Amino acid sequence: MNSRIVSDPNICGGEPCVKGTRIPVHIILSHLAAGEAYEAVLQEFPRLTREDLLACLEYATFLATEKVVPA
Repeated sequence: MNSRIVSDPNICGGEPCVKGTRIPVHIILSHLAAGEAYEAVLQEFPRLTREDLLACLEYATFLATEKVVPA
């Protein structure tokens, strides 16, 4: 997957976060889903880069393509 998204049980209870931060992916996705521009999100979270935002979107895309396999 993307090296910018990590899940560590010792950070935010294991929630997927942007590497090197304690910013969960779902927080970034909720800002983007609410219609905030990339620039606004980057101002609110100055430690993030545009590449981090794209990694969050890529991660969400990966999760959305998971298939359920019948038992």
